Amino acid sequence: MILTQNARLESGLFYLLAGLGSLVIAIGIGTALYMEHSGHIVTGMNNQTVWGLPHVFAIFLIVAASGVLNVASIGSVFGKKIYKARAPLSGLLALGMLAGGLTVIMLDLGRADRIIVAATHFNPTSVFGWNVILYPGFFAIVGIYLWTLMERRMNEYSHIAGLAAFIWRLLLTTGTGSIFGFLVARQGYGSALLAPLFIILSFAWGLAVFFVVQAAICVWNNRSLQENIFSRMRNLLGIFVAATLFFTAILHLTNAYFAKNVGFESFLLFNSEFSAMFWVGQVLLGSLLPIYLIYSPAGNKRGWITIASLLIIFGAFCQLYVFIIGGQAYPLDIFPGYDVTSSFADGAINHYTPSVPEFFLSIGGIGIAFTVTVVGVRLLRVMPRQEALEKLEEDDSDGAA
Repeated sequence: MILTQNARLESGLFYLLAGLGSLVIAIGIGTALYMEHSGHIVTGMNNQTVWGLPHVFAIFLIVAASGVLNVASIGSVFGKKIYKARAPLSGLLALGMLAGGLTVIMLDLGRADRIIVAATHFNPTSVFGWNVILYPGFFAIVGIYLWTLMERRMNEYSHIAGLAAFIWRLLLTTGTGSIFGFLVARQGYGSALLAPLFIILSFAWGLAVFFVVQAAICVWNNRSLQENIFSRMRNLLGIFVAATLFFTAILHLTNAYFAKNVGFESFLLFNSEFSAMFWVGQVLLGSLLPIYLIYSPAGNKRGWITIASLLIIFGAFCQLYVFIIGGQAYPLDIFPGYDVTSSFADGAINHYTPSVPEFFLSIGGIGIAFTVTVVGVRLLRVMPRQEALEKLEEDDSDGAA
């Protein structure tokens, strides 16, 4: 009787969550249709700020989708068995988040059907053209990887598939960072450091997302995370967050070293509407406070690590907003050494305010990732059994010894 009642509660919770996710997706699609019908005049974007809030959400989902697969890579590529037990959930999250991010970008084009042009007319000189190959390739390779993990007859090929997924996700994140790195006209972009920065950002953001989702699933199934794996993942998260802070500092110091970028760095870090978001949202709340929570005595408590992961995700959105929107707000330096003014606001600081339709479209991508994860966890065996986890933990401990 108790088992039946628990099964009914779990089933009811699943339909509630799936329904909530579907509602968010429907709102996002409806907003996209409204924006297509009315034009981008209903958004806060203009001919200076062409990438708005939807791109902040989309880039986060795409970068974190690559990083969340890191859990699977540690298991399959580097041979850590207790991580490999979580590889199916890692792969499912990667597919769901990438699907959500790409959907937001396509719907924000205004003419989503134009994606057919990009898919059928490959331009090898465009970084965007490279990503047209990288994104579908990621879906295919991760799908095959999940097949080798979940089909017992194919388990022997999981190492090869995992290695291919590991290499491809590095290429994907490099391609995403290179979109900005090759934009030399913008002082906030145009840096070779952006490719490695985006890779380390994916590690931190993806693991933070995995921590939050794993904690939610454990509560959903009335299970707990083993102390051994919890301690390892917590320390790994702290290292990744510290590395993101280091690479971010190097990026800004490198930009400030060149005279042509001093004005932009001063604007972004000290004299703009983005300065507080950078120092408080990205650095303090999104990096330093999570590092403190991870390595302080509070780090031994699961709830505080979940809070630290949520703060890292919040800091990720702040970082992308400052990077993407702030990079466009500063005027283009078309004629170095000269002041440029015209009726087209050349040389003027651009101000951008996200609109309600942009927000609804953005959370539509979150809804896709959420719904794919909820349905996948329910229908597929992506979470290992408790007794299997205990056996893997013993084997891994013996191997380490």
